[in-house]
This record gives sequence, structure tokens and C-alpha cells, in this order.
Amino acid sequence: MEFALEILITAFLVIGGIFGLVGSFGLVKLPDQMTRLHAPTKAATLGVGGILIASALWFFGFGERASWHELLIVIFLFLTAPITGLMIAKTNLHLTWRAEDLPDPGEDMHWATYGDSAENSLMDEVEDSDAPKRENHF
Repeated sequence: MEFALEILITAFLVIGGIFGLVGSFGLVKLPDQMTRLHAPTKAATLGVGGILIASALWFFGFGERASWHELLIVIFLFLTAPITGLMIAKTNLHLTWRAEDLPDPGEDMHWATYGDSAENSLMDEVEDSDAPKRENHF
């Protein structure tokens, strides 16, 4: 039983290391910011996840007691990395693209980040009030 657990831990360590290496290599070598964004949010996240799962398995099988810290870190990492990637991508989209340069999404459709959303209606309320005017730099 111990040998099988050691093999499983080793497999998670190797797989996590390979994903970490691929994510690091992609971060350095991919051509632009939007493609470079996928390396740390996808591959490196899986790499860290693999290492943490191996650590949790080691504590479960060979430690004095099971450790849930690694599981909590993996859950936090898998929840926050995609959201961070989305925010970085939206910031890049707003700083480097104009709405007119994006492909046409179709009739009665719009790009959510540029469309008539709640933000525009909030801006209308600000314009109607006596509050100081704010410029939109996007």
C-alpha cells in the first residue's frame, strides 16, 4: 500500500513540475500579452495544484495526521486564477482595442465589456445629478 501511495505522490509531483515548467516557458516565450496570459492561469495553476495534491497525499499517508491546508489552497487557487486572468484580459482589451475594431457579435448583440450595461446606466444617473462630471477614458 505504501509503495502505491509513493508512486501516486511521485506522479503528481512530476505532472505538477511539468505543468509548472510549461507554464513558465509559455510566460516567457509566447508572443503577446493575451497569449502569455494563458500560461500562468492554466498550466502553472495546474502545476501548483499537482504539487499541493501530492503534499496532501503525503500528509494523509505518511504524516501524523491529514492536512487540509493544501486542499484549501488548491480551491482558493482554482477559484482566483481564472478571475484574475479575466480581469487582466479585460484591462488589456480596454487599453489596446477600440470597440469599433472588434468583430461584429451579431444583430441585437454587443460585447459585454463595451455594451450598454449597468455601468452606462449608472453613468447616466451621475450625469443627471449635481455630482462632479467624470470622464470615461476607455
